[in-house]
Amino acid sequence: MSAPGTLTAPPADRTGEEVPARGSGGAPSLWRSAALRAGAVVALAAIWQAVAAARIWPPVFVPEPAAVWEQFLRTTGEGVSGYTLQEHLLVSLRRILLGCLYGVTGGVVLGLLIGMVPTLRALLGPLVTFVRTLPPLAYLSLLVIWFGIDEEPKIWLLLLAALPPVAVATADAVRGVHEDYLNAARSLGARRRELPLRVVLPSALPEIVTGVRVAVGVAYTTVVAAETVNGVPGIGGMVRDAQRYNQTDVVVLGILVIGLSGLLIDFLLQTLDRRLVPWRGRT
Repeated sequence: MSAPGTLTAPPADRTGEEVPARGSGGAPSLWRSAALRAGAVVALAAIWQAVAAARIWPPVFVPEPAAVWEQFLRTTGEGVSGYTLQEHLLVSLRRILLGCLYGVTGGVVLGLLIGMVPTLRALLGPLVTFVRTLPPLAYLSLLVIWFGIDEEPKIWLLLLAALPPVAVATADAVRGVHEDYLNAARSLGARRRELPLRVVLPSALPEIVTGVRVAVGVAYTTVVAAETVNGVPGIGGMVRDAQRYNQTDVVVLGILVIGLSGLLIDFLLQTLDRRLVPWRGRT
């Protein structure tokens, strides 16, 4: 029995491992987090409804949540701009998937080269930084001139949006790989051409996955810009057409769909991160 005021260690189970304190994690913590998020959503919806009902601004500026819900039911059944909401979303997701697939692959390869070859770092590093700082609309018109108004400029735009974050993250991670890892691999008989794939890439994987998450987020925000030119079907094209006819409820619906699907994609990427890099945050 410990003296009053003294700290005691957490109880241990029969295997000798410490039992986590109640409330420090597990199911109760997950339920509490989910309840807080649900409460935040309900509060925002209530504020939105109150502002819309007060008629501070006309409905064309701030539509009621019920109007957006009615548009959701109509667009999933009857469609808008000639396609249903599901078709618009699937086409946009397909464009994002292709653009990110090409951009992430190219970014990893380019980052490995920049991080491991000083000459290429001096030549390509400023170019990658230059492209990364440009807003997507800056070169959309040029891509349309080069590739037309079909799918090619959209995929290229998303590729260029996704590639620089991955390349920068990969290059920085590669340069941060400890020399002891390379020396240990060489002492165990690894050849020089085997080091990038067997040592450097696995060591840099946590930072690369973070760069992929950033790249997918940038590409997702860019898809609306990519679909301003012949973007139907597509969420961005749907929002653009609704804006032309002051269909604010459809515009708000498109924004909500983009945001919710983006949250789902980021959740899937976080799950993938935990599977690929289970040692992240552990010593």
